[in-house]
Amino acid sequence: MTAEDLYNKEEQELLSLCTLCPRGCGVNRFEGGSGYCGADAGMNIASICIHRGEEPQINGPDGICNIFFAGCNMRCIYCQNHDISRPEAASRNPSMMLSNVIDTVVQMLSKGIKSVGFVSPSHVVPQVKAIINGLNSRGLKPVTVYNTNSYDKPETLRSLADLIDVYLPDYKYITPAIAEEYSDASDYPVVALWAMKEMYYQKGSVLHIDNMGRAENGILIRHLVLPGRVEESKKVLKTIAEELSPGIHVSLMSQYHPTPFVRDHPVINRRLYKEEYSAVVRAMEELGFRNGWIQDMDSYRNYRPDFRKEHPFE
Repeated sequence: MTAEDLYNKEEQELLSLCTLCPRGCGVNRFEGGSGYCGADAGMNIASICIHRGEEPQINGPDGICNIFFAGCNMRCIYCQNHDISRPEAASRNPSMMLSNVIDTVVQMLSKGIKSVGFVSPSHVVPQVKAIINGLNSRGLKPVTVYNTNSYDKPETLRSLADLIDVYLPDYKYITPAIAEEYSDASDYPVVALWAMKEMYYQKGSVLHIDNMGRAENGILIRHLVLPGRVEESKKVLKTIAEELSPGIHVSLMSQYHPTPFVRDHPVINRRLYKEEYSAVVRAMEELGFRNGWIQDMDSYRNYRPDFRKEHPFE
């Protein structure tokens, strides 16, 4: 089976002149990974593993089967997954056959896992669809989780409306200059907000939970508090409350850990201070958020994956 065989005509056209994400590179992905993300038209998977480090409702009691894609449509200088998110990572990870991907996921689901997460999927949406359809063809209907940086086009998200159960978007910044400096995406604040509005339109503010405490449908927004950027975090939360709803589920993360790439950065070259995180937690409460999670200050110790291992988080 060739890469073209995985996709319908519309998806083939998109990948032939790629405009899947806001970068709009216009490259032919069937001829290689020469676009911003570095990914071609294949599976571009860096790891498939059982992950137990997500929010409790995303994990459930047994964890989630996460599919980590190689490459990314952003360049976050502090990315914890930098080993697999840089464009060269896509070429380092040989493309898996779809049947092998499905076999691997099926094996993990057989252990009692109920959910499949697609991590950093914005640049590989046709591949996400192919995997979901492949699982469905074997009679499997796991809860599907779209774990995204939110640098997504609304029309791309609309094409997923019948396939994705839970949206798990980041909302990183509200200031264009910060988004440009940290992630090479000055338009991120506007793009991400429109993306989340589309998710909210599809799902509403209620995160539906089953009797085992697992999310079945809805949206949960994540925000990582960065060192020295307390006011930015407050602005992000204010925007969510005003533009979406204070009733939406929010995960406020303290897990930031500086990577070697920010060793010389004047602001984010250190861990987050407790008083910084506490100030953002207070702002979340003052804005009236009713549903959400906060993290322990030592949580960064649990979120430093090694993708050279079969089980990166163990």
